[in-house]
Amino acid sequence: MNRANRLTAILDLLAAQGDVSVEELIERFDASAATIRRDLDSLSARRLLTRTHGGAVAQSVAYELPIRYKSHYRAEEKDRIARAASDLVAPGSVVGLSGGTTTTAIAAALASREDLAEHGLTVVTNAVNIAAQLATRPDIKVVVTGGVIHARSYELVGPFVEQLLQGITLDIAFIGVNALSASDGASTHDEREAAVNRMMASRARRAVIVADSSKIGSSAFASVGDATLFPTILTDARIPDAELVALRDAGYEVVQAD
Repeated sequence: MNRANRLTAILDLLAAQGDVSVEELIERFDASAATIRRDLDSLSARRLLTRTHGGAVAQSVAYELPIRYKSHYRAEEKDRIARAASDLVAPGSVVGLSGGTTTTAIAAALASREDLAEHGLTVVTNAVNIAAQLATRPDIKVVVTGGVIHARSYELVGPFVEQLLQGITLDIAFIGVNALSASDGASTHDEREAAVNRMMASRARRAVIVADSSKIGSSAFASVGDATLFPTILTDARIPDAELVALRDAGYEVVQAD
C-alpha cells in the first residue's frame, strides 16, 4: 500500500472507531513503527488527528475528514447511488448538487451521459470541485454560487450562497449529508453547510438525500431537514432492516440503489 492510500485508511479507521494505536496500525498495514509514527505526525500537522502517547485520537466529536480523504470510502456504494441519481435526471433539467463525495460521484455520472447533447443540462452547485469537474462538458451549463470556501468540503457557504439560491428554481436537488436518522432527520457537522443544503433543497421541486448506509442511524451537529423537506432518500442496499423500516415509518420514500 502506498503512503497516500495508507493515510486515507488511517483516517477512515480513526473516523470509525475514534482512536488508533501505533501497534494496531503496524499490524494492519505491515509497516514499521517509524513509518506509522511519521504518518501520524504528518496527519497531526494537518490537524486531522490529535497525537497521543502510543497512537492518536479524533480531534473532536464533530470529527470530519476533508473530502479528498473520503473519496475512496465506500466507493462502490456511492457509484451505485450516483447511477441511480443520474437516472432521475431528464435532459434539459436544472439540477442542484451540494458538496460531498456522493454528490461528486453523481456529477461524474452526469458527465458520462451521452444523451445530453441535444437538450443539455444545468447544474447549480456550491462545491468548487464539482464545478471544476463539469466545466469541460460543453453540454452542461454550470452555475456556481458565491460564498466563502470551506476547506474540508470544498463547499461555498455563507449569505452570498443563500442570496443566489433564493432567486432560482431547481427541478431536482441531490443533497449529501453527514448523518441521517428517522428521529432527527438529515444533519451535517457544520451549521453553515446545513443552512446552504436546506436552502438548496427548498428551491427544488424534488429534493433527494443521497447518503450511503454508513451514515444512516446517526446524528450530527446541525439539522438540515426531515421528510417534509426531503421526501426521498437514495441509499445503498446495505441499510439495516430496522433503519429502513424506521425511515419509512417516519414518512420517507427510501430507494436502495443496486
